Amino acid sequence: MVATNQTASSSTTREIPIVPLENGDRLHRPEFERRYTATPHVKKAELIEGTVYVASPLRFTPHAEPHGQLLTWLGVYQASTSACRLGIEPTVRLDNDNEPQPDIALFREGGSAAIDPDGYIAGAPELIVEIAASTTSYDLHDKKQAYERNGAKEYIVWRTLDGAIDWFIWQNGQYENLEPDEVGILKSREFPGLWLNASAVLSGDMAAVLRSLQDGLQARDAQL
Repeated sequence: MVATNQTASSSTTREIPIVPLENGDRLHRPEFERRYTATPHVKKAELIEGTVYVASPLRFTPHAEPHGQLLTWLGVYQASTSACRLGIEPTVRLDNDNEPQPDIALFREGGSAAIDPDGYIAGAPELIVEIAASTTSYDLHDKKQAYERNGAKEYIVWRTLDGAIDWFIWQNGQYENLEPDEVGILKSREFPGLWLNASAVLSGDMAAVLRSLQDGLQARDAQL
């Protein structure tokens, strides 16, 4: 994409290229979107607290596989729950300094997030999931701060290199850690029946993960 500029005294047209999107750029959202659109070779970029982060190619074991496992878990939940929408790496317009593409977003129709006329998510989804390398990742710093400030109700970060899962719940304007129950199950406060067997997912036992989820769904439905 290029912009053109033609003066009244000349019939020639001078093409002015749009500056390509670069890692570390400091931008507001409208300029970020303009450059992102004009940089087609960039497959994933995020604006977090006014800074551009261009994603590197993703390896299978530390990212793609756990991403798929949590997507499977949430996909089963979404299929069993009315008025819920689930997306992979959607663009989320949070505010003027933040436009992330979370690994997974789950939100309810009529809730705090909605699909805007451009087809993007506007507002904070109720549940956001990120796959991170470790505690040093910006997922647990600037990005967490942006989600917290914009009121994303629950935020899950799977630190694959650390072998740990952090589940944050939004209370009184800030995130607090969600603690597991006596048998190690994490239970969503925002989505009834959304239970996660953390030790099972960390060990790759998806059958056990889905059994715990089915237990949660049955407990939810029994209360209806």
